[in-house]
Amino acid sequence: MATLLCIYTLHWAAAVCIPVLFSVIFNYALSPVVTRLARWRLPRWLGAALVVSSIVGGLGWTGYALADDASQLMESLPEAAQKLRQTLKARHSNEPGALERVQKAAAQLEQAADENALTASAANTKGVLMVQTVKPKFNVKDYVWTGTLGLLGLGGQAAAVCLLTYFLLASGTNFRRKMVRLAGPTLTHKKVTVQALDEVVRQVQRYLMVQLVLSAIVGLTTGLAFWAAGLQHAAVWGLVAAVCNLVPYVGTVVVTGGAALVALMQLGTLESTLLIAGLSLGIRFITGQLLAPWLTSRTSRLNPVAVFIGILFWGWLWGVWGMLLGVPILMIVKVFCDSVKGLHPAGELLGN
Repeated sequence: MATLLCIYTLHWAAAVCIPVLFSVIFNYALSPVVTRLARWRLPRWLGAALVVSSIVGGLGWTGYALADDASQLMESLPEAAQKLRQTLKARHSNEPGALERVQKAAAQLEQAADENALTASAANTKGVLMVQTVKPKFNVKDYVWTGTLGLLGLGGQAAAVCLLTYFLLASGTNFRRKMVRLAGPTLTHKKVTVQALDEVVRQVQRYLMVQLVLSAIVGLTTGLAFWAAGLQHAAVWGLVAAVCNLVPYVGTVVVTGGAALVALMQLGTLESTLLIAGLSLGIRFITGQLLAPWLTSRTSRLNPVAVFIGILFWGWLWGVWGMLLGVPILMIVKVFCDSVKGLHPAGELLGN
């Protein structure tokens, strides 16, 4: 019951938990830079402000530079889906299959039954006013209003992440010292807490550094390969591939499927579509099977089964943000399980 209550609480408080977790992870990733600036006699609050503003400005400039290409790419997706349907129809016979004939017959029987029911009802209820339920008409203003609220909510959460990350970076090790004080009265509890926090910082920083390097390699090689193959908006696909590289397994499927669909519309041949899909899978295979094990040799390796189940769980709980946070959360959980004697079996289960 306590576990179910915790899961429900995490789902209910997603609007608070997600920004807090992102801020903590960004704090782990950016704290070495702020510490280096502090050693150069720059005040910590000013160094944190410079780091956060530089990252926000860089992301904003990148989004502005690729906004037109991304908009054109999004507009081409419906046309790509329609062309895919036409291609699949062209490969089948013009005669309807067994499933289509059964569905057509069922629709005709349902229409006949509805007409008979209306006729019988009209004959038995002469003089009675018939009431018919009419669905409301499509109103584009409702969808625009809903989308605007969604964008405002996303912008508010992004601002909360930036501010909380700044406060964590500016505060330095204050919260860490407070957690050590709250660990317990004995020196043993404090020592275990310090060791666990140090290990969490090391593992998360190494993991984020490895993911940053791999994502940069995947994004750059994907963009260049798609550009060489003649696919339009290759820079946008490189950025999408770099971001999706942060989500194991699922990101590969999204990039490969989307790029193949757009390639079918832009290039028009099945060979070109298979080439784009093969390039995407080949790049992800090389980085995942050759570069990743070499770069993660010093990091805490997680069990692939545990990673996949964790992504499914956190994705079900928090959607796309849960998929991005799933692996860092599992890594933090594993570090604490390895540090606490009674939780060693759980850490062994999560390990590779």
